[in-house]
Amino acid sequence: MSRPIVALTFDDGPHPELTPRLLDILRQQGVRATFYVIGRNVETYPDIARRIVAEGHEIANHSWSHPALTSIGAGRLNSEIANTSQVIQRVTGRRPTNMRPPYGAINDRVRASILRDHGLDVIMWSVDPLDWKRPGAEVVRRRLVEGATPGGILLAHDIHPGTIEAMPGTIQDLKAKGYGFATVSQLLALQESKLAASSAQKPQPPVGNEGPASVQ
Repeated sequence: MSRPIVALTFDDGPHPELTPRLLDILRQQGVRATFYVIGRNVETYPDIARRIVAEGHEIANHSWSHPALTSIGAGRLNSEIANTSQVIQRVTGRRPTNMRPPYGAINDRVRASILRDHGLDVIMWSVDPLDWKRPGAEVVRRRLVEGATPGGILLAHDIHPGTIEAMPGTIQDLKAKGYGFATVSQLLALQESKLAASSAQKPQPPVGNEGPASVQ
């Protein structure tokens, strides 16, 4: 049986000091993560954005300036998303394939724009350690580890010192529980592959019109 997988995700960077520290930890631990970056931060710290990609991590869209997307009009919504994807591609050579809305603020209008107008998947999370409240590294670590489930997406922020301090222990604890790590896109691909395999194994209904078995 394959081991369970989780995705570590980090929002709101790149941060000039903390993101490089986090990248050092991830490299030491042999873990790849997904970074939901702010466009204007990528523009300010392009070398860090390039390092994220160079070291095998996924870089994804988290808007240009971190507004609640549900509270802004269509024009600004479009620019917040488009400008961020453009700067990521210009700086790193990678165009993001998914987006996490700031604050998790989403509605049908915003979701439709992200998907239809920008071709990005909307990604939320399954575990939130509330690290933005700065509860301390041990609390962040415990919440992430206890909340993890197979296929889970773990939310954290690489702009808080306590979160960075929590990461070595968090990763070690998750490994001890048997977890492996993947980027969000890798995790989605694994889930789709398992779903396809499961569907292929299901018995197919007989072909024909003889009774209920042929009803789709």
